[in-house]
Amino acid sequence: MSSTEPAKPTSPLDPVNKVIIEQLQRDGRLSYAAISKVAGLSEAAVRGRVQRLIDTGVMQIIAVTNPVEMGFERQAMVGIKVSGPPEPIADALEAMSEVDYVVITAGSYDILAEVVCESDAHLHTLVSTRMRSIPGVLTTETFMYLELRKQTYSWGVK
Repeated sequence: MSSTEPAKPTSPLDPVNKVIIEQLQRDGRLSYAAISKVAGLSEAAVRGRVQRLIDTGVMQIIAVTNPVEMGFERQAMVGIKVSGPPEPIADALEAMSEVDYVVITAGSYDILAEVVCESDAHLHTLVSTRMRSIPGVLTTETFMYLELRKQTYSWGVK
């Protein structure tokens, strides 16, 4: 494909889009011009592909911050056991601003939710009052983070 050829409709994860995603995983601030050199497309074609990847939910471009540096003193993972289907509980957790990650799991817990709180008191209120009051929540177990050692979003593409 030449660098002046217009972008053709593609599946979200064709080889060219994978190159674009890999470049943005390495550095989300890369310019379309820099990506176009690696991908072999025009800057406009890269811009269009990036927008389609965002619009289809394949990726998002955000600033990842260190919660401690942002004034949040406590991060934790909360394991939740539920009665009944986990989806309504996961929906309720998603709506909480302190919750930044929710997964329905198989294993000891039905749901795992990562939370970011301003203090231990804030964490206590969140778990004891708000999370445990969601209908269907049976038990919770909180794993407080002592030190964040690795957090990455650059696992590549298949």
